[in-house]
Amino acid sequence: MGLYMGHSIKDLIYQGEKSGVHNWQTLEGMSYYWHPDWLHIAEDITGHKATATIDIDGEKATQHEAEKAIIQHLNKSDK
Repeated sequence: MGLYMGHSIKDLIYQGEKSGVHNWQTLEGMSYYWHPDWLHIAEDITGHKATATIDIDGEKATQHEAEKAIIQHLNKSDK
């Protein structure tokens, strides 16, 4: 048995952006969404089902910060 190292950015497949909402899919098929005006990631395109809060450095979250929040959420969910 191999040692499980957790999720990394390589486990996310960027699906693109539609109407300002960015979408990633995991290798397992889960989708996560983020819009630059949101301070969270969501499991639905409307953003109403907040999955995790994004830790931000500025006034708005960046795409990189959103990706980091998804990875942190996935790693917490696996424990």
